[in-house]
Amino acid sequence: MRKRTYWWLLPALLLILVCGCELGQVDQGRVIAFDPQKGIVTLIQDKRAEPGNPDYNTLPPHTYKIPDDPAEMGPVPVAGKRLKLDVQAKEIVIFDDATQNFKTIPFTIIDMRTGIGRDHPLVKGKTFPIIDREKKTITEYSSRQRLLITFTVADEYFNLPPETWEAGDEVRIYYKEPGKALRLMNITRTDIYKK
Repeated sequence: MRKRTYWWLLPALLLILVCGCELGQVDQGRVIAFDPQKGIVTLIQDKRAEPGNPDYNTLPPHTYKIPDDPAEMGPVPVAGKRLKLDVQAKEIVIFDDATQNFKTIPFTIIDMRTGIGRDHPLVKGKTFPIIDREKKTITEYSSRQRLLITFTVADEYFNLPPETWEAGDEVRIYYKEPGKALRLMNITRTDIYKK
């Protein structure tokens, strides 16, 4: 389970103490779209903000211009439409661009492996999702859930783009002006314990 820390807010707090500047706000969520040419990132807010127990169910999506200073920008975020993979309910919740709303897609489990870490031979070096249109299966890996699953869905969903089944990166944004990020941290791709 990924641990969250707020160490990166420390400089902002120190700045407030030194010069009396107004503190900004923090937004956090999963990236559903990223336009590198325009520098626009769009996310679904994690309303719950509990470590290991996210809840991406806030509409409308939040859109930000990425920081002007590259030093305030972490790894470039990767977008995905999958917001929830519920193996108990056998449902996937995605963000649907056409309706600008959430869509729940039921699935049937073909195979499921739990406790699968990123370095497990079944997933290491592989690119997901693996879509087999002949067998009508989709194989997806969730590192947060340590879950490798193969499932099938109704035929109408097999023509959806691969990013439909992928979870976008989780990012944390510090801002003072709505829609303009002063700092962007890519939580998914940042190892805060790495020296």
